[in-house]
Amino acid sequence: MFVDKNQFDFVARLEAEWRTIRSECLALPHDAFQPWVQRQMYGSGWDVYGLYAFGQRIDEALRECPATAVVLNSIPRLTTAGFSRLNPGTEIRPHEGWVTTVFRGHLGLIVPDDCALRVGGETRQWQEGECLIFDDTTEHEAWNHSTETRTVLLFDFVRPGCEHAEPDALPREVEEFVRSRHLS
Repeated sequence: MFVDKNQFDFVARLEAEWRTIRSECLALPHDAFQPWVQRQMYGSGWDVYGLYAFGQRIDEALRECPATAVVLNSIPRLTTAGFSRLNPGTEIRPHEGWVTTVFRGHLGLIVPDDCALRVGGETRQWQEGECLIFDDTTEHEAWNHSTETRTVLLFDFVRPGCEHAEPDALPREVEEFVRSRHLS
C-alpha cells in the first residue's frame, strides 16, 4: 500500500532539494553503480549506488554526494538510502520485501514516460521532484518501458511505532553482500 507522504515532515525538504540531489547523482561515474544483489527479481538492468546500508553510513559514497548526505540526515531513523536506476526495458518482478519495520520512499530524479510502480492494487507513476512512500512488504513491482533510464533516490526509514523493534533477518544474498562490503 502507498502511504500518505504528507505525514512525514522530511518529505518537504527532500522535494525542495531534488534538483541538487539529481545533480550529484548525475555527476557520479556511470560505472560507480552496481547491480542490485537480488537478481532473481529482475534479471538485469537495475543498478544502485548505495549511500546507507542497513543503518550503516557508506562514508566514501556520502563524500561524493555532500548535499544529498545533508538532506538524508533530515530523515529520522534512516536505515537504507541510495540512487536506484532502472534501465530501458527493465522490469522488477512482483515481490514482497522482508523488512517489516520500515517504509520505503522513492524521490523521482529522472522519470521518463512509461515507468511505473505497482504496490498492492494501486499503480502510480513517479514524478520528478516528488516522493512516493510505500509499504515494501506489500507485493509490488516496477517497470521502465521507456527508451531512457529512470532514476530515483531510494530510502528506507523506520515506521512510526517500530522504533524499538528488533531488526528483521536479511535474505542470504543480501547478508552476503553486506558482509562482503564490511557494512555490518
